[in-house]
Amino acid sequence: MRAGSPRLLREINDRAAIEALLRNGPLTRSELEGLIGLSKPATAQLLTRLEAGDSVVRNGLRGGGRGPRAQLWSVNGALAHIAAVDLTPETVDIAIADISGAVLTEHKAPMPAKHGVLEAFVSAVGKACGQAGLSADQLLHVVVGCPGAVNPANGELAYAPHLPGWSGFDMPGRLREQLATSVSVENDVNLVALEEMVAGRATRVNDFVVIWPADLVGAAVVVNGSLLRGASGGAGEIDGLMIPDRAAADTDTDRSGGTYGELLSSTSICKLARAHGLAARNGHGAVRKALAAGPAGREFMVDLAKRIATGVASVVAVLDPELILLSGDIAQAGGTTLNDLVAAELRQLVVPRTPIQLALVTGKPVRSGALHSALAVAREQVFGLPAATTAPFRGPVVAGSPR
Repeated sequence: MRAGSPRLLREINDRAAIEALLRNGPLTRSELEGLIGLSKPATAQLLTRLEAGDSVVRNGLRGGGRGPRAQLWSVNGALAHIAAVDLTPETVDIAIADISGAVLTEHKAPMPAKHGVLEAFVSAVGKACGQAGLSADQLLHVVVGCPGAVNPANGELAYAPHLPGWSGFDMPGRLREQLATSVSVENDVNLVALEEMVAGRATRVNDFVVIWPADLVGAAVVVNGSLLRGASGGAGEIDGLMIPDRAAADTDTDRSGGTYGELLSSTSICKLARAHGLAARNGHGAVRKALAAGPAGREFMVDLAKRIATGVASVVAVLDPELILLSGDIAQAGGTTLNDLVAAELRQLVVPRTPIQLALVTGKPVRSGALHSALAVAREQVFGLPAATTAPFRGPVVAGSPR
């Protein structure tokens, strides 16, 4: 360790201990000692100091073996709380967590189509906080994931025609005023990319793209381990990308071109399925029916793969990433079958042989990404931990802070 003042060295060791506890959960003194490389007396003094400052708490005993049970230590989760929010045109899905990452409560509520969206959002966050025994102004930070992108110049949400009630005002700024706390708004697919960097297939990948081939088609571009947002925040907004329809089946589409989002909308996918003799209520249902039909559904799957690959080809031709990840309901419903078909189609369209894989994180990837992002911000503020030590991502811009 470099020479420095005793105070500086204590601060460095304290942060190393907090980071180890956050990464590994409750630890005994000896386990912590081994992880941070301090002597037994120094680790004991460190824990005493952190306990006196309410940064760590005793968390039960670890039994087993012939010796005495050992005291377990963990980060004091009550120091701060955050909210992670997945906002869609239909619903708002909220998780409240403490700074250790423990989720205290979850709440999901419907959203109005246009009018009253801000009020409904604030009410839902307030209810989630109430379930956790908190008020919204007690949250240290809130991260909202949604379709579209916030313009860094004015805070307005753009590229989000499906969220008409959220346009025309400084979205993070207004939410900060209404919730009386710090708020960041991030593109939903960007948060999926964050989660893939934290716990998915991109933990060791520097340059990759996540594609969400479904309603509200989007992409997240990661270059040198950092999200590329673009001058207006719109990097990866490929929903309006004009592409030809290369599907073999006749669905009355304009073969000369349409938007990527239109060709991969649930309505369009169902129409493509009907052209192949498959009836379904939504896009991912059509994909599941095609897979269940076996050989009879393969032509539909090939046509769908052609549509997906045509848009992916534009991304690959410009960025030449190490990896493409397919995420969302359609990709997960299609599984490796659809993934492999898209990869085969892509090889016919571009020179780079970019591997395509299914995103590993499923379930609630947007909300999970928002959770990790909010935790990174909170831990930097409370413990002085750089965001990179808790997640390989700088986190979204906090409303009211310089970009």
